[in-house]
Amino acid sequence: MTNPLVIIAGGGIGGLATALTLHQIGVPCRVFEAVREMQPLGVGINLQPNAVRELADLGVTQEDLDGVGLPAREWALVGLNGNDIYAEPRGREAGYKWPQYAVHRGAFHMLLYRTAIARMGPEAVRLGSRVTRYRRTADGVSVLVEHADGATSEAHGALLIGADGIHSAVRAQMHPAQPPIHWGGTVMWRGTTKGKPIRTGASFVGLGTHRQRVVFYPISHPDPATGLSTINWIAEVTMDNAEGWKQRGWFRQVGIDGFIHHFAGWVWDWLDVPDLIRRADAVFENPMIDRDPVPTWHDGPVALLGDAAHPMYPTGSNGGSQAIVDARVLGAAMVEHGATPAALAAYDARLCGPISQVVLRNRGAGPFGLLNMVDERCGGTFENIDDVIPPAERAAFMAGYKAAAGLAIEQLNAAPPTIAQGARSKVPAG
Repeated sequence: MTNPLVIIAGGGIGGLATALTLHQIGVPCRVFEAVREMQPLGVGINLQPNAVRELADLGVTQEDLDGVGLPAREWALVGLNGNDIYAEPRGREAGYKWPQYAVHRGAFHMLLYRTAIARMGPEAVRLGSRVTRYRRTADGVSVLVEHADGATSEAHGALLIGADGIHSAVRAQMHPAQPPIHWGGTVMWRGTTKGKPIRTGASFVGLGTHRQRVVFYPISHPDPATGLSTINWIAEVTMDNAEGWKQRGWFRQVGIDGFIHHFAGWVWDWLDVPDLIRRADAVFENPMIDRDPVPTWHDGPVALLGDAAHPMYPTGSNGGSQAIVDARVLGAAMVEHGATPAALAAYDARLCGPISQVVLRNRGAGPFGLLNMVDERCGGTFENIDDVIPPAERAAFMAGYKAAAGLAIEQLNAAPPTIAQGARSKVPAG
């Protein structure tokens, strides 16, 4: 191997977590990112304990995460009558060794970007540069890069990691016959609003039915002066999708009046949903989309990672978390096999099959599947949830999802580090 440089297509959460991991184990890499300037885009996401564990091993501290979010304490489903369907503690309060964090996605992304630049230098991430194609060579891979000024160039490396999102050019070339993006009929409207946190003060609450619900949780610590936090919310409605998605683009800013009528009357003494929506700084609309799983994430010296590998519905709050875990499993494979195609094959063998099943579970409503069960059994109206779904059945349902997503408490707590402290790739850099 004459050039062990790893090329990373995409500078999102997965791409930057990969860059930081490879730097940690001594594998030189460069990230090519299409945007001209990194900006803190997006709203809230959850970082599950399995991802927070990996971030800690990368040197991202709890203080760092407190600057972009706060530890989640509870996950709860509530029916339209205001009664709890299911509630459980999260993070350390559930028994994990690591917290779960609710963070502002854009602020967290910028944290990773600043960390990568500080550790690896300003040339580590090339902005305004999109990888559009790859070509396998005798000693690795060559990629075509389109730059923001219209110019093109080639870059050569031993490996290519396609972390370029749900519209991945790397995936499209690897799997040219893949079906189009899958939309199951759910439309999401997202925003953030200043408000007083409810329940534990750091609760993730899903309210409604499987056809129509609101999800909300704080993504900042309360302001000491006002007691208000930034509340992330997602309003969802499932509709007929026989004609497919008709809007131009997949993500756009919209006005409130076009959808708020779906949630008229969603007012309780502890929550006023129309008020929460109307006080948002801005609202964005996008369909809930994913892609059908593919049989493999690698093609010789090329591998997919993050949303390029497994774009999934956000129902399990584990898309970004899984991208971080992907990066660490990939790094562990390179510790064992070096920066080689064999490492990519080992990474693929470890994750492709199991995480493809998580994609399909999330398409089936993920942990929100309890809402489907309530609707099927009582039409969504109940006095005592135990009469509808016994506690043991609810607990078994959630345990099954956690096991599939790699979130089983005992298993995660007992697992050794994905990458041992001080471990380096077997193949020397340079």
